Amino acid sequence: MDNRAEVREFLTSRRARITPGQVGLPQGGNRRVAGLRRSEVATLAGVSVEYYTKLERGSIRGASPEVLDAVARALHLDEAERAHLFDLAHAASPVARPPRRRSPRSWQPHRSLQWTLDAVTSGPAFVRNGRMDLLATNSLARAFYCDTFDMPGQPPNIARFTFLDERADQFYPDWEKFADVTVAILRTEAGRDPHNKDLHDLIGELSTRSAEFRRRWGAHDVRHHGTGFKTFHHPVVGELTLAYEGLAMDAEPGLTLTIYAAEPASPSAERMQLLASWAASEYGQDRLSEEAQGAGREARSGREGLP
Repeated sequence: MDNRAEVREFLTSRRARITPGQVGLPQGGNRRVAGLRRSEVATLAGVSVEYYTKLERGSIRGASPEVLDAVARALHLDEAERAHLFDLAHAASPVARPPRRRSPRSWQPHRSLQWTLDAVTSGPAFVRNGRMDLLATNSLARAFYCDTFDMPGQPPNIARFTFLDERADQFYPDWEKFADVTVAILRTEAGRDPHNKDLHDLIGELSTRSAEFRRRWGAHDVRHHGTGFKTFHHPVVGELTLAYEGLAMDAEPGLTLTIYAAEPASPSAERMQLLASWAASEYGQDRLSEEAQGAGREARSGREGLP
């Protein structure tokens, strides 16, 4: 894959943010570039200026893990940025093969996965892919992201909601932070899975329709998004501060199971209980109908298999 422009822009942006003082070099008064010079990065990484210049121009194919590690240290890359650099190098390799990913239009959760999601009764639980499609949910997650499910197009998508739906400004009290995180997740996934057409289509749509997305996409920021706290303002129950845990699914590479939870006995926990009651009234009958239909199909299948 020809990802030289992506490599060039990523390395250039990381170099521009490092000041000489951060790496123990004199600041100097006549610097024509933002951040470090290429020669300074090369010295810090222990490679020749010519070789580092080649890397920064996008020719990363064949770079050894040792060189990539040295460049990562020289540029003070964090764990997510280092992984992204290795992903870019892997994508440029002539022997790289696109990872197997199922299209969100055809993927269906196994019934045991849905049972697992439904067993989480005190908080939203959902499965998403790297482009932030909501692929499977429990009833609380369906209620929690109710506005996202109202948007045209399926499956519902958190990134599209964040940048293209005006209700996102209310749902995310700190919209700027959520927007930054959303783009960083998509940028990370683009490096990890560069052949994903659905992902590229989404990025193209958001770039065309949102100036806020375009600006953030150009920053080349990446991140790992596994655990922490978030504050939301739900249209039905109001403000919720929730802990979250994101778990990679070994059985389904590329998918993440996320669970939100409120601190016990907190105002957010009380509001989550209200949301659960609202979800039961809004979606409970639909879920019962779906389960009854599924049970009927299994019963018919069982009868057809009898001698």
